[in-house]
Amino acid sequence: MPRHDVIVIGGGVSGASFAFYAARSGRRVLLLEQAERLGGCLHTVRNSSGFWLELGAHTCYNSYGALLGVLESCGLIPQLQPRAKPRLRFLDGNRVLPGQNLGALMRLMDKRELLLSLPRVLGARQQGETVRSYYSRIVGPKNYGRVLGPMLSAVPSQKADGFPADMLFKKRPRRKDVIRSFTLRGGLQDVVESAARTPGVAARQGAAARQVELGSGGFTVTLADSSREEAGMLAIATPPGAAARLLGDAAPELAAQIARVGEVEVTSLGLAVPAPGVEHVPASTFLIPLDDVFYSVVTRDVVPDPVWRGFTFHFKPGLSADDRLRRACEVLGVTAADAGPAVEGTAILPAPALGHRDIVREVDRLLAGGRLAITGNWFGGLAIEDCVQRSREEWARIAAA
Repeated sequence: MPRHDVIVIGGGVSGASFAFYAARSGRRVLLLEQAERLGGCLHTVRNSSGFWLELGAHTCYNSYGALLGVLESCGLIPQLQPRAKPRLRFLDGNRVLPGQNLGALMRLMDKRELLLSLPRVLGARQQGETVRSYYSRIVGPKNYGRVLGPMLSAVPSQKADGFPADMLFKKRPRRKDVIRSFTLRGGLQDVVESAARTPGVAARQGAAARQVELGSGGFTVTLADSSREEAGMLAIATPPGAAARLLGDAAPELAAQIARVGEVEVTSLGLAVPAPGVEHVPASTFLIPLDDVFYSVVTRDVVPDPVWRGFTFHFKPGLSADDRLRRACEVLGVTAADAGPAVEGTAILPAPALGHRDIVREVDRLLAGGRLAITGNWFGGLAIEDCVQRSREEWARIAAA
């Protein structure tokens, strides 16, 4: 059987960054991705003219220190593309409401409820609170339900009410020598593709792992085509449900803990529209519906193009492809023919709840001392930086084992 130093299952930003760290340490790495593309939740799509938009994550910041280290090593710093200042607007049906950012938020709030609730900010603690319980206390339950809740749910592209309140946003030290908010000139999927080209990494797309076995000499991974690969170290960088299934026989106690992490499926639809056809839609970064079948619309307006505008709708479950396209066109006031070909992508996202940190602590306890690593976007948070930090920490741990 082929022999590698490290096998990484999952070719998203977590898996690719883990492979990057391992290869930079001189290891021979096999990176397995079941899809036909690398990237996972970093999903850049392009039309025939080269205009790109993001179906997945879309923003990086100069506080993403671990990510910036990978970008520097891969020679991507010259490719950083600044993003314009954010413009958050709200949607009521097909109508973009007046105002933007804090002004738009305040316009929609019930002022009396807000004034009565604001004193509760003093002494408020996020630890042990859900997003709903914490923020409802600050702005009032009606203001949360009508305005702030939909806005906060747009961040993880799922209903955020039950999230631990201290997981949604983080403060990190910033690098003043780097653009505050950025993407890459060719889109964020370039991060993963560049990391996967690190000397020592062999990346295989369309290679679905089906089973993991643990032996005295290391790990054996059986693929969907019945081929088998061996390595002395293994990293699993998949959604928690997939990780639990892979480890069900090899590490049942660990698999049971991972299976406790909730998941949601989010389908994103992207449209590149000729700019003259959507002049009536004000320039925005995010369009947040007060109540609709999608969580948000993320635009490419932050990196303007003279010919095209890009819009990505992150939909709630339950709609057909035709219904998603119809609703997106209604919001933009265009026909499907005017909008051009729609592109879709589906992502499995973690849905952490109170007690999530206890699950992570138990996972880490069970991993301690071994050469199995688990990484992904469900440990410290969903941000790109959280993924890269976890992979860096996991590689350092198993390399020292």
